[in-house]
Amino acid sequence: MSDEEKQPSGPQPEEIRFFGTTWVDHSGHYALRRAGLAAGALAAAVAACFVLRFAYEGLQIADVGGVVNTLVVIMFAVCSAIAFAKTWEGFVRRPADPAREESLRSLKAIGFIGSLLAYAARCFIEAPGERLHRTEHEAAVKQYENRRASRTGNPSTRKKPKRK
Repeated sequence: MSDEEKQPSGPQPEEIRFFGTTWVDHSGHYALRRAGLAAGALAAAVAACFVLRFAYEGLQIADVGGVVNTLVVIMFAVCSAIAFAKTWEGFVRRPADPAREESLRSLKAIGFIGSLLAYAARCFIEAPGERLHRTEHEAAVKQYENRRASRTGNPSTRKKPKRK
């Protein structure tokens, strides 16, 4: 078997975490994986809410005051909302400014419940990031086909122009 037979021609699909390249043709228990990941993300979000509840009760026991308790609740709510929006947006398109996304990483870590909920919600629709990867893959395949179609014949067999 030669190297050309081993290597498929054209652009190859990018792998998605937990799905590999099964998102292309929805094979390999694709729907079962989506359901399992959605359930896992929801379970992790519920567990995280319990952890935050214990932390809030710790603040109440410490008697730090109503203002601090309110600020902590607002901070987690706002960070979770931003993390949800940014995570959801990341499944649809690549970030325009990677440096800005990097600066939001700590905010997304604080609002991790929002990220988990976005991941779970996206699993109900498709594999997270599937639409983005599918669009990019189809564009790459189309570009590859256009380049292949524009070539005519073997360039090494073309007649060389006569020099004057």
